[in-house]
Amino acid sequence: MSELILEPNFSDADAFYAALADVHRDLSPQQSEQVNARLILLLANQVGDQTILQQALDIACQLNRETRDDQ
Repeated sequence: MSELILEPNFSDADAFYAALADVHRDLSPQQSEQVNARLILLLANQVGDQTILQQALDIACQLNRETRDDQ
C-alpha cells in the first residue's frame, strides 16, 4: 500500500519556500488563492496515486481541525 511521506523530503526546502513566497509577493488574495489551487492540482497530478492524495487530504483536514480547536 502506498504511504504519504511525512518526513522532510526536499532537496532544498528553503529555496522552495523562498520561491513560493516570491510567487505570491505581488498578488491579490484572490490571485494568491488561484495560484495555490493550480499548484495543488499540478502537484496532485504529479503524485497521481489516489491513496496518497486521500491521505494528504485527511491529514490536512485533521491538522486544520486541531489548529482551529487550539484557537
